Amino acid sequence: MSPADRHALVLGAGIAGLLAARVLADNGFRVIILERDDAGGREGVGRGGVPQGRHLHGLLDRGRALIEELYPGWTGELVRRGATTAEVLVDTRWYVGGSRLIPTSTGLTSVIATRTLMESVLRERTAADPNIEVRERIAVQGLIGDARSVSGVGAIGVAGPEILAADLVIDATGRGSRIMEWLSAIGAEPPAEERLDVDLGYASRMYRYRPGQLDGHASVIISTGTNGRGGGAVRVEGDRWLVTLAGMLGDHPPVESEDFHRYAANLSAPDIHEIITGTEPLDDPVRYRFRASVRRRFDRQTALPAGLIVLGDAQCAFNPLYAQGMTVAALEAAALRDTLRSNPAPAELPARFYATAADSVSLAWSLAASSDLSHPGVHGPRTLRIRLTNAYVARAHRAAHHDPRVARTFMRVAHLVEPPAALGHPVTAGRIMLRGNGAATTLSDHH
Repeated sequence: MSPADRHALVLGAGIAGLLAARVLADNGFRVIILERDDAGGREGVGRGGVPQGRHLHGLLDRGRALIEELYPGWTGELVRRGATTAEVLVDTRWYVGGSRLIPTSTGLTSVIATRTLMESVLRERTAADPNIEVRERIAVQGLIGDARSVSGVGAIGVAGPEILAADLVIDATGRGSRIMEWLSAIGAEPPAEERLDVDLGYASRMYRYRPGQLDGHASVIISTGTNGRGGGAVRVEGDRWLVTLAGMLGDHPPVESEDFHRYAANLSAPDIHEIITGTEPLDDPVRYRFRASVRRRFDRQTALPAGLIVLGDAQCAFNPLYAQGMTVAALEAAALRDTLRSNPAPAELPARFYATAADSVSLAWSLAASSDLSHPGVHGPRTLRIRLTNAYVARAHRAAHHDPRVARTFMRVAHLVEPPAALGHPVTAGRIMLRGNGAATTLSDHH
Protein backbone atom coordinates (compact mmCIF):
# COMPACT_ATOMS: atom_id res chain seq x y z
CA MET A 1 0.00 0.00 0.00
CA SER A 2 1.50 3.32 -1.03
CA PRO A 3 1.54 6.15 1.55
CA ALA A 4 -1.03 8.14 -0.42
CA ASP A 5 -3.49 5.25 -0.06
CA ARG A 6 -3.26 5.01 3.73
CA HIS A 7 -6.11 6.56 5.67
CA ALA A 8 -6.33 7.04 9.43
CA LEU A 9 -9.10 8.16 11.75
CA VAL A 10 -8.10 9.85 15.01
CA LEU A 11 -10.90 9.94 17.57
CA GLY A 12 -10.59 13.07 19.70
CA ALA A 13 -9.03 16.49 19.06
CA GLY A 14 -7.28 16.79 22.41
CA ILE A 15 -3.53 16.86 22.99
CA ALA A 16 -3.06 13.11 22.39
CA GLY A 17 -5.19 13.12 19.25
CA LEU A 18 -3.51 16.16 17.73
CA LEU A 19 -0.02 14.78 18.33
CA ALA A 20 -0.97 11.38 16.92
CA ALA A 21 -2.48 13.02 13.83
CA ARG A 22 0.70 15.01 13.25
CA VAL A 23 2.84 11.86 13.45
CA LEU A 24 0.54 9.95 11.09
CA ALA A 25 0.54 12.78 8.54
CA ASP A 26 4.33 13.02 8.74
CA ASN A 27 4.45 9.29 7.91
CA GLY A 28 2.29 9.42 4.82
CA PHE A 29 -1.25 8.96 6.14
CA ARG A 30 -4.23 11.04 5.18
CA VAL A 31 -5.86 11.76 8.52
CA ILE A 32 -9.34 12.73 9.63
CA ILE A 33 -9.74 13.84 13.27
CA LEU A 34 -13.24 13.24 14.62
CA GLU A 35 -14.22 15.54 17.49
CA ARG A 36 -17.51 15.25 19.35
CA ASP A 37 -17.54 18.92 20.43
CA ASP A 38 -16.61 22.19 18.79
CA ALA A 39 -12.85 21.68 18.51
CA GLY A 40 -12.15 25.23 19.67
CA GLY A 41 -14.63 25.14 22.53
CA ARG A 42 -16.00 28.26 24.16
CA GLU A 43 -13.96 31.36 24.93
CA GLY A 44 -12.07 30.93 28.19
CA VAL A 45 -13.48 27.45 28.74
CA GLY A 46 -12.11 25.26 25.96
CA ARG A 47 -13.64 22.06 24.64
CA GLY A 48 -16.51 20.43 26.47
CA GLY A 49 -14.63 17.14 26.30
CA VAL A 50 -11.98 18.51 28.67
CA PRO A 51 -13.81 18.67 32.01
CA GLN A 52 -10.62 19.80 33.72
CA GLY A 53 -9.93 22.42 31.04
CA ARG A 54 -10.40 25.38 33.39
CA HIS A 55 -7.96 24.01 35.94
CA LEU A 56 -4.20 24.20 36.22
CA HIS A 57 -2.27 22.08 33.71
CA GLY A 58 1.42 21.38 33.93
CA LEU A 59 3.57 20.30 31.01
CA LEU A 60 6.75 18.47 32.01
CA ASP A 61 9.89 19.53 30.17
CA ARG A 62 10.23 16.12 28.47
CA GLY A 63 6.80 16.65 26.93
CA ARG A 64 7.55 20.24 25.94
CA ALA A 65 10.72 19.15 24.14
CA LEU A 66 8.90 16.38 22.25
CA ILE A 67 6.10 18.72 21.18
CA GLU A 68 8.72 21.22 20.04
CA GLU A 69 10.24 18.48 17.86
CA LEU A 70 6.87 17.82 16.20
CA TYR A 71 5.90 21.51 16.00
CA PRO A 72 9.07 23.64 15.77
CA GLY A 73 8.45 27.07 17.25
CA TRP A 74 5.48 25.95 19.38
CA THR A 75 6.99 27.25 22.63
CA GLY A 76 7.79 30.61 21.05
CA GLU A 77 4.26 30.93 19.66
CA LEU A 78 2.83 30.34 23.14
CA VAL A 79 5.05 33.08 24.52
CA ARG A 80 3.95 35.46 21.76
CA ARG A 81 0.37 34.83 22.87
CA GLY A 82 1.06 35.63 26.50
CA ALA A 83 2.44 32.43 28.01
CA THR A 84 5.42 32.52 30.35
CA THR A 85 8.52 30.35 30.24
CA ALA A 86 10.44 29.80 33.44
CA GLU A 87 13.48 27.90 34.71
CA VAL A 88 11.86 25.38 36.99
CA LEU A 89 13.45 26.00 40.41
CA VAL A 90 14.83 29.49 39.71
CA ASP A 91 11.77 31.31 38.39
CA THR A 92 9.11 29.22 40.14
CA ARG A 93 8.59 27.93 43.66
CA TRP A 94 8.12 24.27 44.49
CA TYR A 95 7.10 23.03 47.91
CA VAL A 96 7.52 19.31 48.50
CA GLY A 97 7.36 17.55 51.82
CA GLY A 98 6.25 20.73 53.56
CA SER A 99 9.17 23.00 52.58
CA ARG A 100 10.46 24.76 49.50
CA LEU A 101 13.03 23.07 47.29
CA ILE A 102 16.20 25.12 47.19
CA PRO A 103 16.39 27.42 44.12
CA THR A 104 18.99 26.04 41.72
CA SER A 105 19.46 25.60 37.99
CA THR A 106 17.90 22.42 36.62
CA GLY A 107 18.14 22.92 32.86
CA LEU A 108 14.35 22.47 32.72
CA THR A 109 11.90 24.89 31.14
CA SER A 110 8.30 25.30 32.31
CA VAL A 111 5.75 26.64 29.86
CA ILE A 112 3.06 28.35 31.91
CA ALA A 113 -0.25 28.87 30.15
CA THR A 114 -3.85 27.73 30.23
CA ARG A 115 -4.75 24.37 28.76
CA THR A 116 -6.94 26.23 26.26
CA LEU A 117 -4.01 28.21 24.86
CA MET A 118 -1.66 25.22 24.66
CA GLU A 119 -4.25 23.11 22.87
CA SER A 120 -5.43 25.88 20.53
CA VAL A 121 -1.92 26.53 19.19
CA LEU A 122 -1.44 22.79 18.61
CA ARG A 123 -4.82 22.56 16.90
CA GLU A 124 -4.10 25.47 14.56
CA ARG A 125 -0.73 24.01 13.56
CA THR A 126 -2.24 20.54 13.08
CA ALA A 127 -5.23 21.72 11.06
CA ALA A 128 -2.89 23.65 8.74
CA ASP A 129 -1.38 20.35 7.54
CA PRO A 130 -2.91 19.56 4.12
CA ASN A 131 -3.02 15.86 4.98
CA ILE A 132 -5.15 16.43 8.10
CA GLU A 133 -8.87 17.25 8.23
CA VAL A 134 -10.67 18.10 11.47
CA ARG A 135 -14.37 17.23 11.61
CA GLU A 136 -16.35 18.69 14.52
CA ARG A 137 -19.64 17.72 16.16
CA ILE A 138 -19.39 14.08 15.17
CA ALA A 139 -19.83 11.41 17.86
CA VAL A 140 -18.27 7.98 17.34
CA GLN A 141 -20.65 5.16 18.28
CA GLY A 142 -18.47 2.10 17.84
CA LEU A 143 -15.87 0.20 15.84
CA ILE A 144 -16.40 -1.49 12.49
CA GLY A 145 -14.72 -4.88 12.25
CA ASP A 146 -14.17 -7.95 14.38
CA ALA A 147 -11.72 -9.40 16.88
CA ARG A 148 -9.08 -9.79 14.14
CA SER A 149 -9.23 -6.39 12.47
CA VAL A 150 -10.80 -2.94 12.76
CA SER A 151 -11.63 -1.22 9.48
CA GLY A 152 -13.35 1.98 10.60
CA VAL A 153 -15.98 3.45 12.90
CA GLY A 154 -19.67 4.15 12.99
CA ALA A 155 -20.54 7.73 13.92
CA ILE A 156 -23.35 10.26 14.10
CA GLY A 157 -22.69 13.71 12.70
CA VAL A 158 -24.82 16.71 11.92
CA ALA A 159 -26.14 14.95 8.79
CA GLY A 160 -27.00 11.73 10.65
CA PRO A 161 -25.37 8.27 10.96
CA GLU A 162 -22.43 7.35 8.77
CA ILE A 163 -19.69 4.75 8.38
CA LEU A 164 -16.10 5.93 8.01
CA ALA A 165 -13.51 3.47 6.71
CA ALA A 166 -9.83 3.58 7.62
CA ASP A 167 -6.65 1.52 7.56
CA LEU A 168 -5.90 2.69 11.10
CA VAL A 169 -8.11 3.96 13.94
CA ILE A 170 -6.57 5.81 16.87
CA ASP A 171 -8.69 6.13 20.03
CA ALA A 172 -7.61 9.35 21.75
CA THR A 173 -10.99 10.10 23.35
CA GLY A 174 -9.56 10.51 26.84
CA ARG A 175 -10.78 9.37 30.22
CA GLY A 176 -14.32 9.00 28.94
CA SER A 177 -13.30 6.50 26.25
CA ARG A 178 -15.80 3.70 25.56
CA ILE A 179 -13.09 1.44 24.16
CA MET A 180 -13.82 -1.46 26.54
CA GLU A 181 -17.46 -1.48 25.44
CA TRP A 182 -16.51 -1.07 21.77
CA LEU A 183 -14.07 -3.98 21.87
CA SER A 184 -16.64 -6.27 23.47
CA ALA A 185 -19.17 -5.29 20.80
CA ILE A 186 -16.93 -6.60 17.99
CA GLY A 187 -16.03 -9.78 19.87
CA ALA A 188 -12.54 -8.66 20.91
CA GLU A 189 -11.30 -9.24 24.44
CA PRO A 190 -10.88 -5.99 26.40
CA PRO A 191 -7.58 -5.66 28.26
CA ALA A 192 -7.17 -6.05 32.00
CA GLU A 193 -7.38 -2.82 34.00
CA GLU A 194 -5.30 -1.55 36.89
CA ARG A 195 -7.05 0.98 39.11
CA LEU A 196 -5.99 3.18 42.01
CA ASP A 197 -8.77 5.11 43.75
CA VAL A 198 -7.66 8.56 44.93
CA ASP A 199 -10.94 10.56 44.94
CA LEU A 200 -9.18 13.80 44.02
CA GLY A 201 -11.08 17.07 43.91
CA TYR A 202 -10.04 20.39 42.36
CA ALA A 203 -11.41 23.89 42.75
CA SER A 204 -9.99 26.63 40.53
CA ARG A 205 -10.40 30.35 40.17
CA MET A 206 -8.84 33.18 38.18
CA TYR A 207 -7.40 36.23 39.97
CA ARG A 208 -5.90 39.45 38.68
CA TYR A 209 -2.11 39.50 38.68
CA ARG A 210 -0.51 42.43 40.47
CA PRO A 211 3.14 43.30 39.70
CA GLY A 212 5.48 42.21 42.45
CA GLN A 213 3.35 39.35 43.68
CA LEU A 214 5.34 36.22 44.53
CA ASP A 215 8.48 38.38 44.17
CA GLY A 216 8.14 38.12 40.41
CA HIS A 217 8.14 34.32 40.29
CA ALA A 218 5.89 32.82 37.62
CA SER A 219 4.27 30.09 39.69
CA VAL A 220 4.12 28.27 42.98
CA ILE A 221 3.29 24.60 43.42
CA ILE A 222 2.52 23.17 46.85
CA SER A 223 2.53 19.38 46.60
CA THR A 224 -0.10 17.49 48.54
CA GLY A 225 1.07 16.99 52.10
CA THR A 226 0.27 14.32 54.64
CA ASN A 227 -3.27 15.70 54.86
CA GLY A 228 -3.73 15.23 51.11
CA ARG A 229 -4.11 18.96 50.44
CA GLY A 230 -2.12 20.94 47.91
CA GLY A 231 -2.43 23.50 45.17
CA GLY A 232 -0.83 25.74 42.62
CA ALA A 233 -0.92 29.29 41.33
CA VAL A 234 0.44 30.04 37.86
CA ARG A 235 0.69 33.35 36.03
CA VAL A 236 -1.08 32.78 32.71
CA GLU A 237 -1.84 34.90 29.66
CA GLY A 238 -3.88 38.04 30.25
CA ASP A 239 -2.02 39.02 33.45
CA ARG A 240 -3.99 36.51 35.51
CA TRP A 241 -3.29 34.02 38.24
CA LEU A 242 -4.86 30.63 37.67
CA VAL A 243 -5.23 29.17 41.16
CA THR A 244 -6.10 25.52 41.69
CA LEU A 245 -6.60 23.96 45.11
CA ALA A 246 -6.59 20.18 45.39
CA GLY A 247 -7.57 17.60 47.96
CA MET A 248 -7.42 13.80 47.93
CA LEU A 249 -9.61 11.09 49.44
CA GLY A 250 -12.78 13.15 49.46
CA ASP A 251 -11.31 16.18 51.23
CA HIS A 252 -12.17 18.44 48.30
CA PRO A 253 -11.71 22.21 48.27
CA PRO A 254 -14.96 24.20 48.45
CA VAL A 255 -16.14 26.70 45.85
CA GLU A 256 -17.67 29.26 48.22
CA SER A 257 -15.30 32.25 48.31
CA GLU A 258 -14.62 32.42 52.05
CA ASP A 259 -14.22 28.65 52.34
CA PHE A 260 -11.96 28.61 49.27
CA HIS A 261 -9.68 31.13 51.00
CA ARG A 262 -9.74 29.18 54.26
CA TYR A 263 -8.74 25.99 52.43
CA ALA A 264 -5.81 27.84 50.83
CA ALA A 265 -4.75 29.10 54.26
CA ASN A 266 -4.46 25.49 55.47
CA LEU A 267 -1.89 24.45 52.87
CA SER A 268 1.64 23.67 54.03
CA ALA A 269 3.00 26.99 52.66
CA PRO A 270 1.39 30.47 52.73
CA ASP A 271 2.21 31.61 49.18
CA ILE A 272 -1.10 30.79 47.47
CA HIS A 273 -3.16 32.29 50.28
CA GLU A 274 -1.06 35.46 50.10
CA ILE A 275 -1.66 35.72 46.33
CA ILE A 276 -5.42 35.38 46.50
CA THR A 277 -5.85 37.70 49.46
CA GLY A 278 -3.65 40.33 47.77
CA THR A 279 -5.76 40.76 44.65
CA GLU A 280 -9.31 40.39 43.36
CA PRO A 281 -10.99 37.36 41.77
CA LEU A 282 -12.02 37.49 38.11
CA ASP A 283 -14.59 34.67 38.17
CA ASP A 284 -16.24 32.15 40.45
CA PRO A 285 -14.47 28.94 41.54
CA VAL A 286 -15.22 25.82 39.49
CA ARG A 287 -15.01 22.17 40.55
CA TYR A 288 -13.48 19.04 39.04
CA ARG A 289 -13.44 15.52 40.45
CA PHE A 290 -11.09 12.67 39.52
CA ARG A 291 -11.99 9.41 41.18
CA ALA A 292 -9.32 6.94 40.07
CA SER A 293 -6.20 6.41 38.00
CA VAL A 294 -6.85 3.67 35.44
CA ARG A 295 -4.39 1.82 33.23
CA ARG A 296 -5.60 -0.50 30.48
CA ARG A 297 -2.96 -3.13 29.82
CA PHE A 298 -3.02 -3.35 26.04
CA ASP A 299 0.70 -4.11 26.27
CA ARG A 300 -0.17 -7.49 27.86
CA GLN A 301 -2.79 -8.53 25.31
CA THR A 302 -1.96 -11.68 23.37
CA ALA A 303 -4.47 -10.91 20.60
CA LEU A 304 -4.99 -7.37 19.37
CA PRO A 305 -7.22 -6.31 16.47
CA ALA A 306 -5.16 -5.00 13.57
CA GLY A 307 -5.92 -1.41 12.66
CA LEU A 308 -6.63 -0.10 16.18
CA ILE A 309 -4.39 1.77 18.62
CA VAL A 310 -5.48 3.28 21.95
CA LEU A 311 -3.36 6.04 23.47
CA GLY A 312 -3.45 9.03 25.80
CA ASP A 313 -5.85 8.94 28.73
CA ALA A 314 -7.95 6.34 26.90
CA GLN A 315 -5.10 3.92 27.55
CA CYS A 316 -3.81 5.28 30.86
CA ALA A 317 -5.48 8.04 32.91
CA PHE A 318 -3.03 9.39 35.48
CA ASN A 319 -3.72 11.25 38.70
CA PRO A 320 -3.56 14.82 37.31
CA LEU A 321 -1.67 16.06 40.38
CA TYR A 322 1.57 14.89 38.80
CA ALA A 323 1.11 16.66 35.45
CA GLN A 324 2.08 13.57 33.46
CA GLY A 325 -0.83 13.27 31.03
CA MET A 326 0.27 15.63 28.25
CA THR A 327 3.87 14.45 28.46
CA VAL A 328 2.93 10.78 28.26
CA ALA A 329 0.74 11.62 25.24
CA ALA A 330 3.83 13.17 23.62
CA LEU A 331 5.92 10.11 24.51
CA GLU A 332 3.28 7.87 22.95
CA ALA A 333 3.25 10.02 19.81
CA ALA A 334 7.02 9.57 19.63
CA ALA A 335 6.56 5.80 20.09
CA LEU A 336 4.02 5.78 17.25
CA ARG A 337 6.45 7.71 15.06
CA ASP A 338 9.26 5.26 15.80
CA THR A 339 7.00 2.25 15.21
CA LEU A 340 5.79 3.56 11.86
CA ARG A 341 9.33 4.30 10.74
CA SER A 342 10.64 0.86 11.65
CA ASN A 343 7.81 -1.18 10.10
CA PRO A 344 4.45 0.32 9.11
CA ALA A 345 2.79 -3.05 8.35
CA PRO A 346 -0.73 -2.57 9.78
CA ALA A 347 -1.25 -6.13 11.07
CA GLU A 348 1.66 -5.89 13.52
CA LEU A 349 1.44 -2.17 14.23
CA PRO A 350 -0.64 -2.24 17.47
CA ALA A 351 1.50 -4.83 19.27
CA ARG A 352 4.72 -3.10 18.26
CA PHE A 353 3.36 0.29 19.30
CA TYR A 354 2.32 -0.92 22.77
CA ALA A 355 5.69 -2.61 23.25
CA THR A 356 7.52 0.57 22.21
CA ALA A 357 5.40 2.84 24.44
CA ALA A 358 5.28 0.48 27.44
CA ASP A 359 8.44 1.69 29.17
CA SER A 360 7.36 5.34 29.14
CA VAL A 361 3.83 4.58 30.34
CA SER A 362 5.07 2.15 33.01
CA LEU A 363 7.59 4.64 34.37
CA ALA A 364 5.03 7.43 34.70
CA TRP A 365 2.46 5.05 36.19
CA SER A 366 4.90 3.69 38.79
CA LEU A 367 6.04 7.19 39.83
CA ALA A 368 2.45 8.36 40.27
CA ALA A 369 1.23 5.17 41.95
CA SER A 370 4.10 5.16 44.43
CA SER A 371 3.39 8.78 45.31
CA ASP A 372 -0.34 8.07 45.73
CA LEU A 373 0.41 5.07 47.95
CA SER A 374 2.45 7.28 50.26
CA HIS A 375 -0.95 8.53 51.47
CA PRO A 376 -2.22 5.98 54.03
CA GLY A 377 -5.84 6.37 52.93
CA VAL A 378 -5.16 5.24 49.35
CA HIS A 379 -5.87 1.52 49.01
CA GLY A 380 -3.46 -0.51 46.93
CA PRO A 381 -0.63 -3.05 47.10
CA ARG A 382 2.21 -1.59 49.14
CA THR A 383 4.97 -3.98 48.21
CA LEU A 384 8.27 -3.89 50.03
CA ARG A 385 9.75 -2.12 47.02
CA ILE A 386 7.10 0.63 47.17
CA ARG A 387 7.54 1.09 50.92
CA LEU A 388 11.32 1.35 50.59
CA THR A 389 11.01 3.67 47.58
CA ASN A 390 8.63 6.01 49.40
CA ALA A 391 10.87 6.13 52.46
CA TYR A 392 13.86 6.99 50.26
CA VAL A 393 11.89 9.61 48.28
CA ALA A 394 10.73 11.26 51.53
CA ARG A 395 14.36 11.50 52.56
CA ALA A 396 15.23 12.91 49.12
CA HIS A 397 12.55 15.57 49.62
CA ARG A 398 14.14 16.64 52.90
CA ALA A 399 17.59 16.74 51.35
CA ALA A 400 16.31 18.73 48.35
CA HIS A 401 15.13 21.51 50.66
CA HIS A 402 18.76 22.58 51.09
CA ASP A 403 20.95 20.49 48.74
CA PRO A 404 21.07 21.87 45.15
CA ARG A 405 22.32 18.64 43.57
CA VAL A 406 19.52 16.59 45.09
CA ALA A 407 16.91 19.23 44.20
CA ARG A 408 18.13 19.34 40.59
CA THR A 409 18.12 15.56 40.20
CA PHE A 410 14.73 15.18 41.86
CA MET A 411 13.11 17.68 39.50
CA ARG A 412 14.73 16.17 36.42
CA VAL A 413 13.36 12.76 37.41
CA ALA A 414 9.91 14.25 38.06
CA HIS A 415 10.00 15.86 34.59
CA LEU A 416 10.82 12.44 33.04
CA VAL A 417 14.10 13.83 31.69
CA GLU A 418 16.27 11.52 33.79
CA PRO A 419 15.43 8.00 35.00
CA PRO A 420 14.62 7.36 38.67
CA ALA A 421 17.98 5.57 38.92
CA ALA A 422 19.60 9.04 38.84
CA LEU A 423 18.47 9.48 42.46
CA GLY A 424 20.45 6.34 43.28
CA HIS A 425 23.74 7.66 41.83
CA PRO A 426 26.37 7.12 44.56
CA VAL A 427 27.10 10.83 45.01
CA THR A 428 23.42 11.82 45.02
CA ALA A 429 22.45 8.90 47.24
CA GLY A 430 25.19 9.85 49.70
CA ARG A 431 23.85 13.40 49.90
CA ILE A 432 20.29 12.11 50.36
CA MET A 433 21.28 9.78 53.19
CA LEU A 434 23.49 12.40 54.85
CA ARG A 435 21.27 15.45 54.43
CA GLY A 436 17.83 13.85 54.30
CA ASN A 437 17.37 14.45 58.01
CA GLY A 438 16.97 18.20 57.40
CA ALA A 439 20.52 19.23 58.29
CA ALA A 440 21.59 22.62 57.01
CA THR A 441 23.63 22.86 53.85
CA THR A 442 27.11 24.27 53.63
CA LEU A 443 28.58 26.61 51.04
CA SER A 444 30.41 23.69 49.38
CA ASP A 445 27.05 22.05 48.54
CA HIS A 446 26.44 24.70 45.90
CA HIS A 447 29.38 23.59 43.77
